[in-house]
Amino acid sequence: MTFQTHEVLNQVPVLENYDTVQHPVYGEFLTSVGAGTALDEIHAFGRLAGSAHVRQLGDLVEVHQPVLHTHDRNGYRIDKVEYSPAYHELMSTAIGNGLGGTPWVENRDHAHLLRAVKFSAWQSSDVGHTCPVTMTYAAVPALQADSELAAMYVPGLSNGKYDSAFVTPSAKDGLIAGMSMTEKQGGSDVRANTTYAVPQPDGTYRITGHKWFTSAPMSDILLTLAQTPAGQTCFILPRVLPDGSRNAISLQRLKNKLGNKSNASSEIEYHEAIGWRLGEEGRGVRTIIEMVNMTRLDVSMTSAALMMIGLTRASHHARHRDAFGATLIDKPLMRNVLADLAVEAESSTLAGMWLAHLTDRVHQGDQEAALLRRLSLPATKFYVCKRAPSHTAETLECLGGNGYVEDSGMPRLYREAPLGSIWEGSGNVAALDVLRALARSPEAFDLLNDRFESQRGADGRFDEFTRDLKNRLGSADDLEFDARVLVGDLALAIQASVLLEHGNSSVTDVFLQTRLSRQWGTTYGTLPSTAGVDEILERTLTTTY
Repeated sequence: MTFQTHEVLNQVPVLENYDTVQHPVYGEFLTSVGAGTALDEIHAFGRLAGSAHVRQLGDLVEVHQPVLHTHDRNGYRIDKVEYSPAYHELMSTAIGNGLGGTPWVENRDHAHLLRAVKFSAWQSSDVGHTCPVTMTYAAVPALQADSELAAMYVPGLSNGKYDSAFVTPSAKDGLIAGMSMTEKQGGSDVRANTTYAVPQPDGTYRITGHKWFTSAPMSDILLTLAQTPAGQTCFILPRVLPDGSRNAISLQRLKNKLGNKSNASSEIEYHEAIGWRLGEEGRGVRTIIEMVNMTRLDVSMTSAALMMIGLTRASHHARHRDAFGATLIDKPLMRNVLADLAVEAESSTLAGMWLAHLTDRVHQGDQEAALLRRLSLPATKFYVCKRAPSHTAETLECLGGNGYVEDSGMPRLYREAPLGSIWEGSGNVAALDVLRALARSPEAFDLLNDRFESQRGADGRFDEFTRDLKNRLGSADDLEFDARVLVGDLALAIQASVLLEHGNSSVTDVFLQTRLSRQWGTTYGTLPSTAGVDEILERTLTTTY
């Protein structure tokens, strides 16, 4: 006897073959800053990112996870990670579309901003593989500390080619970079690192130590911190040496992480591995901070992108699911929830794009932009990455029980959301970095406050909030104890400023009324009845079908 299930009704169609950056916020900002001519390119990439094929690749790399091979069948150490073909296709597509080091060498206006928008679009595929993509992008400015090393590696990091062969960098079409800083006893406190480097007569160093967390260990070069008599120093360690032999880098194990499985985060050991010094001895943190800045930008963009992905899936579900006699999207309370989520996603996305726009200006030598970014980047990274987990949890709940099932993709999104707040400095580290910037570069806040002052009169709620914030920053008795409150409010002021300059009027009004005027509950879906919910939702629904 043949058994069949009952007729399937009221299930939501699969969300695929759509443009992942179709939401108006992307095009509005790009047009506002003069990058509107690239919209066709951006949306073409968004459609690629949202295609059924790329969605399948993202599923495959989570199922067929990286496998560590420490030895070959004859007992020789090989220290290789085997990835699935889907992983290599995702990497090739990402690097080939300029998400690696390409913007640093492109003679193109808005190169970093356009790359940031594409990077956001691509997060819907698989977040794990974008870690080495980020580090490849971020390594280029750090390499500028040594012209010889830059000449050796930057062309391969920036030429838009992906080559997975495990051979010496000079023999490869394209290169990938990784970062290896964290140790067991220190975490974010890299001053506690014990890995040490011994200089050699030929100018190289022999490096020995254990690194507790090194993502993408199959990268062609690893930027590493190690102790010298002068203090923490930055080094470049190729996995394969110029003569073709394997560097003395042992992969101990892969990390069993909460989130993505596709990225082979690992513990590694250096056994007198050969490295080349990058920058001055004892100035390693200052050297690698250029890489950290760019990874922080991508982390902020990723957290905002996760919000956008969750919002898109939740609104798509609400548009197609009936409950209690009507479509969910027509239920007033669900509309309140979705509009509130949309405000958070839009404001976070705008802040990230503004920081990428600043990066273009910094790359052109704009010192004021560098100061603005010095303060605004860690503040935004702190706040946006803190908001992502609660936002993702709410979007998952919008799908009800279906959202709790792996097939929906929402559990994977939910597990990924906390990473941004940990990577490149936990919330406390990011908040303290803002305080450090305020103390060491007070002119950075002066410039930011000048920006706020130039917007005085646009909205009284913004005026009151920013004046109060300035007073609190100047009068707080214990800045460190209050750091999370102060830095969070600084991030809100930055988001409000960007919204006033570039944002949609309804979204901006709701943001000012709720986030700045504190007319907001403790959960999403607590917008006041005067909010422009209809216009906000109309914007959101353009990304679903």
